Amino acid sequence: MIRYIAKRTLVMIPVSLAVSMIVFFIIQLPPGDFISGYAAKMSASGEVMDAQALAKLRENYGLDRPWYTQYFSWIWGILTSGDFGYSLSYNRPVSEIIGQYMGITVIISLATMIFTYVVAIPIGILSAVKKYSFFDYFATGVGFLGMATPNFLFAIILMFLSFQWWGDPMLGLFSPEFADAPWTAAKWMDLLKHMIIPVIVIGTSNTCELIRVMRGQMLDEMSKPHIVTARAKGLPEWKILLKYSMRAAVNPVISTIGWSLTTIFTGSTITAIVLNLPTQGPVMHRALLSQDMYLAGSWLLLMAIFTLIGTLLSDILLAWLDPRIRLDRKEA
Repeated sequence: MIRYIAKRTLVMIPVSLAVSMIVFFIIQLPPGDFISGYAAKMSASGEVMDAQALAKLRENYGLDRPWYTQYFSWIWGILTSGDFGYSLSYNRPVSEIIGQYMGITVIISLATMIFTYVVAIPIGILSAVKKYSFFDYFATGVGFLGMATPNFLFAIILMFLSFQWWGDPMLGLFSPEFADAPWTAAKWMDLLKHMIIPVIVIGTSNTCELIRVMRGQMLDEMSKPHIVTARAKGLPEWKILLKYSMRAAVNPVISTIGWSLTTIFTGSTITAIVLNLPTQGPVMHRALLSQDMYLAGSWLLLMAIFTLIGTLLSDILLAWLDPRIRLDRKEA
């Protein structure tokens, strides 16, 4: 196991570098750059910048160099000193922006993942056990409705209901009186209260999808010969379900951890804008629109690393849950 983890960790390094290079190249494919966009905004406001001033700005920010030269300068700064570059749109170092928004983003993403799996797995199991019952039909209907409803529309509905019932639409993550206040127990409670809508909205789509996956896998496992044999030998039904059926059926659900985290990251952008959440979604959106290559590239690089780490965790959990899976060929 330790050798497998070490091997996968070493493989993650060249994969991350390859992804960072591809991402950096794709970001620069659209015509123009940040300075071009800045000049267009200035022109719209009535102030025209001459070509010499624009060329000077590009030289100051290093935008006059080829993309691969800019990339190697950026990645070398990350590897040697943890310097992710300078954000032109925010006029701040990228590391400061990541530090400001990454914490809240990770908290919401992890809370959403916990909500997704805690809700999806039990409902999927119960829906399979009570096949074709009222609960099964109800869970199926809610699941399809949840997958079909856009997140931003669901967010608006919950905001409206929250305002109608409690007089607070729950915008943002803090009430105005706690926005700039020091961390106290009251501020933590206010944060938890405001996280209810984002977690439900962002997690609903994945939850409904995983309910369908879990139900299908459970139905498949419950009809296999060894389950029928165990039931014929008189084993308790709860033991058959938990020890044999569920343990095998949960494999596809566990294997989604690697990509579900980044799905939550990227899929929550519109929801974050609607709910006014201080997360990486709006920051990423602004960086891509303004061609802020260092900020956009750094976020995408971190998301790729999260995906690789999540995939490694999925493989380890699968090997632990299912004895048929071995991480080392010599153990097989």
